[in-house]
Amino acid sequence: MKEKISISRKIRSALLNILMYASCAVICAVLVGVIGYIICRGAGNVTMELLTSKPSLLKGTVGILPNILNTLYIIIMTLVLVLPLGVGAAIYLNEYAKNKKVVRLIEIATETLSGIPSIIYGLVGMLIFVQFAHLDTSLIAGSFTLVIMTLPTVIRTTQESLKTVPNGYREGALALGAGKWYTIRSVVLPGCVDGVVTGCILSVGRIVGESAALLFTAGMANEILGMFEFFKPKMAGSTLTVALYMYAKERGEFEIAFAIAAILLVLTCAINILSKLSAHLLKKKGCGK
Repeated sequence: MKEKISISRKIRSALLNILMYASCAVICAVLVGVIGYIICRGAGNVTMELLTSKPSLLKGTVGILPNILNTLYIIIMTLVLVLPLGVGAAIYLNEYAKNKKVVRLIEIATETLSGIPSIIYGLVGMLIFVQFAHLDTSLIAGSFTLVIMTLPTVIRTTQESLKTVPNGYREGALALGAGKWYTIRSVVLPGCVDGVVTGCILSVGRIVGESAALLFTAGMANEILGMFEFFKPKMAGSTLTVALYMYAKERGEFEIAFAIAAILLVLTCAINILSKLSAHLLKKKGCGK
């Protein structure tokens, strides 16, 4: 009897392993297929003229330099605002807050906000920042909208990573005479820097891939803006995803759309690699202390 049970367990285990590997293979195949298709369709259309010029009907040029700069501006501005707010809120909720019921309510609220469609954030951003705050359609209004949209993700990922740090680390540091903030800064945060970077990567992915919210708040202008002009109201500009939507949906120029998609893939991969390297350096520096 025991031998039959053992054989049936082995069979179930083998079937589960087969299903697991098959699922992984399907997911990897879909990922490689999508990336390969986009690269094959778009890489041939990426030229220096496309990357270094702006669109002009008079000159007959098609360029995406303004869209690349606007995308970088929005990524930098959004991360500069959302990372301190999100990481700080997560530290407070996990390390300082005493009322666990309120913390739980905030966690439920952030989880709910993470699942709200981006088009709703775009409408809210248009009402608050564009109309009520009189920022008009501008890159700064789009950045503020993306901050609200990505803040729940940063809070939840950072908070969950803080929970993975054993309490013994905190107790040991406090027993040695370290203060609360010094313990968090020197012991807790270096131990969960991977989770913080994960939240940053998820935020960047959502920022780079966002188009619906930016259509209502950032606009569709194709002028090249300087870094200081970015902070001014009424300075509208379209990002790469908005440009991709316009070329594919409104103009039907799918060659340019696939070229922009390939550039977006390269940009996202580059940002992810830089984030991972930064996390490795920060963790190594923290361990060195």
